[in-house]
Amino acid sequence: MVSPSKLEQDAEAFLRLFHAEEGRAERLVPRLGEVCEEIRETGTYTHTEEELAFGARVAWRNSSRCIGRLYWRSLRVRDRRGAATARELADECVEHLTEASGTGRVRPIITVFAPDRPGKPGPRIWNDQLIRYAGYRERDGRVVGDPANVRITETARALGWTGGAGTPFDVLPLVVEAPGEPVQCFDLPGEAVLEVPLTHPGLPWFAELGLRWHAVPAIAGMDLEIGGITYPAAPFNGWYMGTEIGARNLGDQGRYDQIPVVAERMGLDTSSEATLWRDRALVELNVAVLHSFREAGVSITDHHTESRRFLLHLEREEGAGRACPADWSWIVPPLSGSATPVFHRYYDEADLRPAFLPRPGPRATLPPSRTPASHPVVVPSRVTRSCHVSRV
Repeated sequence: MVSPSKLEQDAEAFLRLFHAEEGRAERLVPRLGEVCEEIRETGTYTHTEEELAFGARVAWRNSSRCIGRLYWRSLRVRDRRGAATARELADECVEHLTEASGTGRVRPIITVFAPDRPGKPGPRIWNDQLIRYAGYRERDGRVVGDPANVRITETARALGWTGGAGTPFDVLPLVVEAPGEPVQCFDLPGEAVLEVPLTHPGLPWFAELGLRWHAVPAIAGMDLEIGGITYPAAPFNGWYMGTEIGARNLGDQGRYDQIPVVAERMGLDTSSEATLWRDRALVELNVAVLHSFREAGVSITDHHTESRRFLLHLEREEGAGRACPADWSWIVPPLSGSATPVFHRYYDEADLRPAFLPRPGPRATLPPSRTPASHPVVVPSRVTRSCHVSRV
């Protein structure tokens, strides 16, 4: 926790920003008085619902690694600071996913749980995203599934998870840490995980690869910091840009490594890098992702469109007199970078707050005796699905 004096400074900076941008200048002084008094009495303070919503949206606006910030004002903020138990947190995460995916039109949503307080840490979600595919390490060192998720898979198994079928696309359970409770696993029900099987518009054999991906990229492994207050569990999502799936998740050698597989099925000459077989296979892999999501009616965007949207966002922010931090290495897409307009310029870096901040990955694997076995999560009965995609 930050010191009371530092917290007062951070709180004041945030409240000045909030009241200035929201047109509430006349309310600033009394609100500052309330907050400073609360900090001196308790060592912390509580955001109003309006402050929380504004802070979460501005944290997205300040995310230097995100290319899709044009719609930061549309972020729907679910205030769930009252959720106390691991079960309640897991159920709210399921509700988040069902609301975010809808019938395929993905909506930007954040669910904010209780913050850290003096002597009382807030809850934590150990998964880096709400939906991730398991990675099973075989005895010979090979990995079935996603190699990036071997550690969290082993942790879930140590905590009693037995739900995996051993396929390349088994959805991991949520690993939730709530104050006063043992760390627990909760299976995500199939109704909450909208998935798209991948096909290709010109390569009929592509469907035989059995590739798929989920519709909602809900980040769970970052802290939300607003005015000196840290919310360690605040999962949020936008929608996918195709290259995140086709060029990185499925294409990276340290992930599903599908470029050589696609190249072989395409009959490309892989004897020399000079044939650019990797490039050709990578393009077709990304074509399949965009084609499949659009055929299924699931939100997705391509990197050329999103690059133009980002420059529009940059123009609007500069017009409003605000800095717009951007990390060039993240903003430029991993496919055909120089063919996009974001490639041909530099960007300013700045540590602006509110912000989403990285935190360490999952804890070390725990013995099964520490917690009960995996529990199913109850899906609200009102949830219905009509999108014609497969589900876990």
